[in-house]
Amino acid sequence: MIRLVIMGAALIFASNAAHARQTGAPNEAIMGVWANPSGSVRVRIEECGTKLCGVVVYANEKAKADAAKAGTDVLIGINLFREFYRYGRNKWRGKGLVPDLDRTVGGELKPISADTLQVHGCMFGHVGCKNQKWTRVSN
Repeated sequence: MIRLVIMGAALIFASNAAHARQTGAPNEAIMGVWANPSGSVRVRIEECGTKLCGVVVYANEKAKADAAKAGTDVLIGINLFREFYRYGRNKWRGKGLVPDLDRTVGGELKPISADTLQVHGCMFGHVGCKNQKWTRVSN
């Protein structure tokens, strides 16, 4: 009888562990390194305290120059995505820096596949909005 209980508990544990690996923690869906559509900037989304942020880990020379013209002297290492928190089933809200405009805007991140992240931001409320599809890259 004890053997059956132990076997049953082991099966339940194994099933729960497999489910946890498949679904992962809620934030794992967007954590990692992502490239913008042109490939000019790469951001590593990671935990920053209780929220998520996106730190620039790569920028090409044009992206660096455009950011510098607008007042962002050092692009690599800044938090492009800031204070993102999960809301709803598969969405995150927070703020995004637009370095070539030196503006912070409200934004939303939503994975649309394992390797594609929809990034949405608006300059004022729902005015001046832009959507981009970012691609996951290896670290």
